[in-house]
Amino acid sequence: MVNEYVEPLGMRVLIRKDEARQETRGGIVLPDTSEIPTITGRVVEISVQIDRDEDFPIRKYDKVLFHPKNAIPVDFESNNLLIVVPIEDIVAVFRKTPKDQKAPEE
Repeated sequence: MVNEYVEPLGMRVLIRKDEARQETRGGIVLPDTSEIPTITGRVVEISVQIDRDEDFPIRKYDKVLFHPKNAIPVDFESNNLLIVVPIEDIVAVFRKTPKDQKAPEE
């Protein structure tokens, strides 16, 4: 059996999008018909072009916020949570500490 993986090309990243919530933070249960776009996810893979470019501080396993308009779903898994997103559609990276601040040592 050959293991396949998806390698994004150009200025794109592969993201495993977060599952859509069925309940709000306040505890309100949303009906199945409501469509709240999922706009967060984890970076699974980045293209070589982005990896070499220091202007893009995105790395594998980062949690990101992205605009889903230009996202391309990847028909690779049965639950179809993988999507390819252009780098310009990633609007934020979630960090535990600000970039210019070191994490406290344990």
